[in-house]
Amino acid sequence: MLMIKKQKAKNNKHMKQINFIKHIPLYFSISGVALAIGIFSLVVWKVRPAIDFTGGSLVEVELQAQEGNVVNEGTIRSTLSDKAIEINSIQPAGGNRWLIRTKMAEGIDKNVQSALAEKFSVVNITRFESIGPALGKELLTKTFFGITLSSLGILLYVAYRFGGGKYGVCAVLAMIHDSLVVLGAFSLLGHFYGAEVDALFVTALLTILSFSVHDTIVVYDRIRENLRKFPQEKFEPLANRSVNETLRRSINNSLTIIVMLVILTWLGGATVRFFSLALLIGTITGTYSSPFVAVPLLVVWNKRANKKKKS
Repeated sequence: MLMIKKQKAKNNKHMKQINFIKHIPLYFSISGVALAIGIFSLVVWKVRPAIDFTGGSLVEVELQAQEGNVVNEGTIRSTLSDKAIEINSIQPAGGNRWLIRTKMAEGIDKNVQSALAEKFSVVNITRFESIGPALGKELLTKTFFGITLSSLGILLYVAYRFGGGKYGVCAVLAMIHDSLVVLGAFSLLGHFYGAEVDALFVTALLTILSFSVHDTIVVYDRIRENLRKFPQEKFEPLANRSVNETLRRSINNSLTIIVMLVILTWLGGATVRFFSLALLIGTITGTYSSPFVAVPLLVVWNKRANKKKKS
């Protein structure tokens, strides 16, 4: 038992010797590169909005080709174009199923089915959704309002709980960092793999924001505790001590989520694949941003505040 206690004390001592704060320029460089790539993609390619935001119809159809024909995107598109059905996109949904997005029109599902029945031996409509443009615009407005309101609430709450506006601002900046990384990633995925931003993506984004802030609050809370325990210690080594004390817990907690999300992304099917992928990207960047973006921002803020006081 004594040997175990000594080993634990030795491990704790070793952990406290890791100087994370001295690599602040490296953390900012990594974040800067990730944000630059994402923002470039958002400006050039933007994101691909689903019918949840643009309005339209989604038809999921199961197809089986007639003898001598093949089932592929080109065949489906040409068959529907011959019947003057306007197509926004066609994507495979696993197995023999395809997702066909069209402009909103009355009876579009029946029109798609009858058109495809001339070319394919089996045509089964397995899913049909239709959303008007007005409802899509309203949902988009509510999404931006919800994200803005939640960010403001988090800013005020963190500032109040930790007794300083700098804590709230740094937490929200780290949260914005995570949001931009996820949005940039989905812009790239949309351009190269056809990923679309829908209501499920908004759900994932709001979940990511809460996870990011939760991890940041854990580190900030340890900084607050250490400020009370070691009032004479300088802020930079104290922040480094706090990161060391919370990093292992954060990584272990995140790994349990990451493993589950990797399996869900791999085996969950086309319906939830991009939803779980958004959560996976957000969990990874959220785990990174709490100790390596939120805390360094706080350290830089504190340094500049001390310089101003001295001058």
